Amino acid sequence: MTTAKKDLLLISAAGFILFMLGNWAIAITDPVESNYTLTATEMLRSGDYVSPRIYGNYWYDKPAFFYWELIAAYKLFGINEFASRFFPGVFGVLGLCMTYGFARRLYDRKTGLMAAGVLGTCFEYWLLSKTVITDLTLFVFFNAVLICFFLGYSTGKRNLYYLCYLFAGLATLDKGPIGLLLPGFVLTVFLCIRRDFKEFLRLRLPSGLVLYALVAGSWYYMMYTIHGMDFINNFLGVHNFLRATQSEHPRWDVWWYYLMIFFLGCLPWSWTLPAVIRKYVKLRQKPVIDMTTAFLLTWALVVNIFYQCMATKYTTYTLPALLPIAILVARYLYNREVLVKRMVIGAVAVYGVLTFALAVPACSDEGYSGKNVAAVYKDMVTEDDLVVSYGDYKTSIVFYGGKMVYRLEKAESIPGMLPDGKSWNAKNVMPFISFEELPEDRRVFLILNNRRFDSFEKDFKVDEWKLLGEFKAAKVYVREAR
Repeated sequence: MTTAKKDLLLISAAGFILFMLGNWAIAITDPVESNYTLTATEMLRSGDYVSPRIYGNYWYDKPAFFYWELIAAYKLFGINEFASRFFPGVFGVLGLCMTYGFARRLYDRKTGLMAAGVLGTCFEYWLLSKTVITDLTLFVFFNAVLICFFLGYSTGKRNLYYLCYLFAGLATLDKGPIGLLLPGFVLTVFLCIRRDFKEFLRLRLPSGLVLYALVAGSWYYMMYTIHGMDFINNFLGVHNFLRATQSEHPRWDVWWYYLMIFFLGCLPWSWTLPAVIRKYVKLRQKPVIDMTTAFLLTWALVVNIFYQCMATKYTTYTLPALLPIAILVARYLYNREVLVKRMVIGAVAVYGVLTFALAVPACSDEGYSGKNVAAVYKDMVTEDDLVVSYGDYKTSIVFYGGKMVYRLEKAESIPGMLPDGKSWNAKNVMPFISFEELPEDRRVFLILNNRRFDSFEKDFKVDEWKLLGEFKAAKVYVREAR
């Protein structure tokens, strides 16, 4: 077995242990993870693997690739927490192997091992490798585009550019048009900095875009054929254009947001970043920056600056920048190998403790997941019963309870909450029911957020409801049919 294969085997084994440890005990949380798991579950049960759906409605939040991953895992392991977190962990391992191979190709074996160790123990990377979310899949495909570009550019083997279009197509199937636009923007900035404008003519654009269209376009074409402009307006209009131009979380639309994420996400390596940055931004050093370093810096900076310019800020958006950062940190710490080994081993130990001491109990808390709440009524509820939620609606309750949950609101409030295709209300695809519509001839289970208890006492006859379970964040009641 070659040294490279031994290294990859070691990295894969360590990565699987780190990213899979405890996943069977970490509950599905709200609001993001539960949306993905419930959507994949409904697609699996419906037998329709083309059109994502949730609460029985078609759902255009993300393309289908990540849902296909979840469906595959559910077929292998059943519908459970471990299966839900399986492929994020797998892609986390693939990302480490890809980083090792690229850094080794650019520099040497030692740099590759150190870069993989740095990346795998970055807090954000570890966390997202255990989280049911699209970003680790995007990390691999997005960064594969840039790796293939640079290897093709630096070696003159320009047929490697076809792999760029292949991986961009897969990234687009996972996350949307950003899978092509942003890596394309990174390489465009790099070529402009080098003033190598002739290279644009060598990018295999016509044939490459055909390959991209075949990989990514097939699903988009099927969705448009089936759903028409409703798909276009919601997927491109709300979940892409609106997200870029109108902040979903306005309080986080601040200039320092990704600086904060940059340093928190890179823990425990953040202490090296100011020195790494300082090394390359000094004007007197610019003339001696080699092409490889310039590409890694462009890669990391463009990703962060691009998303800082977007209206909606998410902690996960800049994850792809961690790969070039890990390589730059490895080069900076190249002569401090013992320190790197100790930090990697220490970080792995800390993450193991955090998994069971923090992640497992925190994710089971009713403020983050509805698993315990759903367990209260799951074995009692029948097909004829109605389950409603008043206050903080949690999709995970639907996932764990196996029963549709209606969002209870006052009749006059519901029209202003329904999806309209023009605002963030497009995400409110759960079924609604008004106070006036609550049936008297059916048994009703009520999940009440504790912050709405005063309203509950005002709007209902409390003595009609029997308390089944009480938690820090919620209470579960039942009212028998009359």
